[in-house]
Amino acid sequence: QVQLVESGGGLVQAGGSLRLSCAASGRTFSGYAMGWFRQVPGKEREFVADVSWSGGTTSYVDSVKGRFSISRDNAKNTVYLQMNSLKPEDTALYYCAAGRFMTRATTTVTNWGQGTQVTVSS
Repeated sequence: QVQLVESGGGLVQAGGSLRLSCAASGRTFSGYAMGWFRQVPGKEREFVADVSWSGGTTSYVDSVKGRFSISRDNAKNTVYLQMNSLKPEDTALYYCAAGRFMTRATTTVTNWGQGTQVTVSS
């Protein structure tokens, strides 16, 4: 059974930082891109960031550029999202995602985590 398990969410004040982690188990994700999406009630799930298998290529939604940083450790089958200078509008349920040909479209994701809540208070 393939599982993506997120951790690191929580409540933080505006301007603070959080680090999300996503550990993959059950199989290796050799060759897979991994990333993060987020969703708030009543809205569609949106792309946040992704990282290539090698870790050499990353991309971000414009609203988080310069504040968030994605990285991965393939030896640990883990991807991270460092979130700095958090804003109330970053409040959402954050989902870890993986896919061999993953892009910013949710339809290209083949594996999802269960989500971890991030709440930023003003």
